[in-house]
Amino acid sequence: MLTFVGLGLSDERDISVKGLECIRRADHLYLETYTSRLTGTTIGRMERCYRKAVIPVGREEIEQRPGELLDRAERQEVVLLCGGDPMVSTTHADLRLRAAARGIPTRIIHGASIASAVCGLTGLQNYRFGKSCSLPFPSKGWFPVTPLATVQANLTRNLHTLVYLDITPDRCMTVGEGIALLEEMAGETGTTPPAYYVGIARAGSPEPKVAAGPGDVLKGVDFGPPLHILAVPAALHDIEREYLEVFARP
Repeated sequence: MLTFVGLGLSDERDISVKGLECIRRADHLYLETYTSRLTGTTIGRMERCYRKAVIPVGREEIEQRPGELLDRAERQEVVLLCGGDPMVSTTHADLRLRAAARGIPTRIIHGASIASAVCGLTGLQNYRFGKSCSLPFPSKGWFPVTPLATVQANLTRNLHTLVYLDITPDRCMTVGEGIALLEEMAGETGTTPPAYYVGIARAGSPEPKVAAGPGDVLKGVDFGPPLHILAVPAALHDIEREYLEVFARP
């Protein structure tokens, strides 16, 4: 059996009771480390809470070399811990399909998702979000502008955009860096950058940071430690505007 367990957003205590019970029954416990992170905890704290060794696995182990994990799941109870809610990442869906192809039973225990947490923290209504996008760090000779195209396509339809900011082994993108990259993309394509943003940091923690405003304003806001995420709103409903005025002052 392979069970995907959502960890929630912040630390080892965000997990559901059902998820914790599943962990305690597991023979092997893996932690997927590259699509999201619980920045409010450590592997050591997780092991003490879950009373079990936690094996961190990266992109290669999940996407290219999942053999050990799947071999164990054929014979024993294996849990893959995922930040947020499982299956939001296509990587997890691909792994579940691979397990099914080998006849391995699978199930999902859901956790809190950043997609719904953003709505709660910002007041932006969930049904008004269009296609989301990921914003990667550019590298030498590679500067994709598709994230801005997604934002602009949503804005033409009066839809909000959730922009996932890049996470690498040694660096997490900040709200300010994300805004600067979107503005640079606008310059590269000769288009107009978004006029208004909402930045969110450490959703699910005791002290999240939320701030809304023009890019020049938000680039000067200290959002503090990661993880950060960015929303680009379309035209605001009166309730959305009031909510941001009350709970998201820069």
